Formats: sequence, structure tokens, C-alpha cells
Amino acid sequence: MSIHVIGVDAYALGWVGVELRDGAFGRAMLASTLYEIVAGSSGAAVIGVDIPLGMLPDRWRAADTLAADQLGPRRSSVFRVPPKAVWQEGDFAAANRLCRELTGAGLSRQSWALRPKLLEANAIWERHPGLLFEAHPEVSFRQMAGEPLAYAKKTWTGQARRRELLARHGIVLPDHLGPAGQAPPDDVLDAAAVAWSAHRMATGAALSHPSPPEENNGTRIAIWY
Repeated sequence: MSIHVIGVDAYALGWVGVELRDGAFGRAMLASTLYEIVAGSSGAAVIGVDIPLGMLPDRWRAADTLAADQLGPRRSSVFRVPPKAVWQEGDFAAANRLCRELTGAGLSRQSWALRPKLLEANAIWERHPGLLFEAHPEVSFRQMAGEPLAYAKKTWTGQARRRELLARHGIVLPDHLGPAGQAPPDDVLDAAAVAWSAHRMATGAALSHPSPPEENNGTRIAIWY
């Protein structure tokens, strides 16, 4: 029986996804919402998303600190996820103030900009238990390489290295991706890396930060790779 998984990465205009079948490239897709990808994912065992899933009530998540510690020069690609109440504020100023009250540190505008996608992904995660899980592309690439990557994903060398790692692990990205080819190259590579982790998740080979995951009200919070 074929193992069908999807890896999804958020980008400026929406979401880009890479589908794998038995660990090999199947297709790439673009969507304005994550709901569209989930609705069109019939038969997918799991869908990996590069967006935080699950927040704690009053503190930072262990997953983000542990993942960053593994990434060396790429550690800045992981941002700490504030408590759940922070995301429920209506504007950045109020969210930043509450974040400081709860954690002693502020919230970056870059993190706040992810709020609409974060809330959408978490709503789906809660509605469809077991379908979505959180992955981080740099953590996935680090596992593929066996070491932190030296070059950033937006550099020529960094993109060549990531594409080579994917190919080494059976994911050969074609030059022509159809409409998905309009997405930035680093976001396509990120979606493919998340799909690699999704295949590992579906086959029981995935690892997590932390291990075991943090428990919160019956949910398990972790970055899988």
C-alpha cells in the first residue's frame, strides 16, 4: 500500500505543499489557505506543517529551545512560541505587553505576523487529531546532513546543498513544478524537507524535540523530524 504524505510551508502569499508517495516526489501545490490543502489531501496519512502547533498557557515551549540548540549557525530560524493567550490578543502592542507579563520577554513583530496562519493551522490541528504535525525544515535538513548546515537557505550555495540533500534521500525536485513554481525556491525546499519528515512520521521513524513531547491538556507539543 502506497504511503502518501504532504509537507507544507507558509510563505508570503499563502502555502506551498510538496506531496510524496512512498518517499518520492509526487507533486507540488499552491494554496491561499491551509484548509485548501487539507481538503485536497484525500488519502494522505499525515500532513507536516512548518508552523507552531500547540501553545502552553504561561510559558515558552521546550520544543523551540531544543530545536534551536541543534542548529548551530541556523538557530535563528527557530523562533520561541509565546503562550496561547498572547495569540488571542487583537493587536501587536497588547500581545507584546501580555507576552512580557507572562514570560519576562517581548514578542517580535516577525512572530506576530504569522498569527493568521498559526491560528488557522492550530484550528485544523485541533479539529482533525492525528492528521497534522509540526516540523521545522532546518531541523529536518540537519537530520539529513548529520550536522548543521553552514549556508543560509536563501543563498545559492545553501539552496544547492538543500536540494542535494533531498535528492540523496530520494526526493528529486523537478525543474518544472507547475503553479507551485511561482513560490520562492527556499519555501519549496522547506516544504519538501517537511514532507521528508512527514514520511518518517508515517513510517514510525520520526524523532522529536522534546522527547517525549510536552503534554498540555491532552495534546502533545513537539517539533518532529
